[in-house]
Parts: sequence; C-alpha cells; structure tokens
Amino acid sequence: MNDDRSHSSLLVLPSTQDWMEGVLSAKVVLVMYGDYQCPRSADVYKLIKVIKRELSASLGEDYLCFIFRHFPQTQIHPHAQRAAQAAEAAAAQGQFWLMNDTLFTHQQKLENGYLVEYANDLGLDIPQFLKELSKQVHVDHINEDIEGGMQSGVTTAPALFINGIRYTERWNTTVLMAAMIAASR
Repeated sequence: MNDDRSHSSLLVLPSTQDWMEGVLSAKVVLVMYGDYQCPRSADVYKLIKVIKRELSASLGEDYLCFIFRHFPQTQIHPHAQRAAQAAEAAAAQGQFWLMNDTLFTHQQKLENGYLVEYANDLGLDIPQFLKELSKQVHVDHINEDIEGGMQSGVTTAPALFINGIRYTERWNTTVLMAAMIAASR
C-alpha cells in the first residue's frame, strides 16, 4: 500500500519527451516514477510488464501507454542516480528499454563496472557511453523527472499515476489492472 497521498494529480503531463511504450492517445496512460536500486520499484515494474502484455493481448496494443520517469532516492540508494544516468546514456543510443530491463533485473549490481558490462552486452558504443557518464550529460533530464514527481507529491519510489490520477491501492496484478480498466471508461 502506498501511503504517500499528499497530491492526487500528475502535474507534469505525459509528453513525447518521456520514455514510453505505446502512444499518448492510448485509453490508459500509466506513469511510473521509479528507482533502479529500489526493490519495490523493480517489483512494480515487473508487475506492469505482465499487465501490459495481458492488456495488449486482450484489448489491443494501443490500450496502454506506459511511461517511465526517474526518481532515484540517493539518500537510501547510492547507485540509483548513476544507474539512471546509464539508462539515459543507453537511450542516447536507442537502447533505453533494454537497459531499463537490465538495471531492474540486476539491481543488486549497479556499480560502475557493471553498468559498463551491461552497456557492452547491449552492444552500445562504450567510449560514447563512458563519456556521457563522466560528463553527467543526462543529469538535467533526470532532475527534471525528479522535480516533476515532487510537484505531483511524489516523495518515494515507486509512484504510479493512471490517466493523471495517483494510484494508491494495492500493488498486485488484479487490483492494478482493474484500476486501469476503470480509468479507461
């Protein structure tokens, strides 16, 4: 149960600047603020992937648009910010979602050496990847995600918004899927 209910609306609306799977015109637009080192974020991300598959199969590909925004909690997860930068550096080479999956799958191993290994496994240009990490090229984008989340009352990850409304129910497939279907009506 998510007890952070200080705001109920998403104030930074989804746009083409977001990392998304699906289209903004979908019946359901699900925004997740996540932290790569947070076990609950990983669990919710896996849950969303299952729901997305099920909804796409039964209601069509355009039913759900899933948006991921960064919300690294650096005070408790020291590698989360660097992992977010790695996801953005991978995104610059067209591999955001594959890196996203990798970081959540291997969230116990997010030190720099592992990030380079993951980038290499994805076939990224390693010198470019390292340059972007060392120069912190993507920090502004990550900070924009964090600030947008905070404006909407997000204080901890994960946080979900369904069609702009904060999701505060249980984190399980049945309840979350029911909330998405209800939001589309």
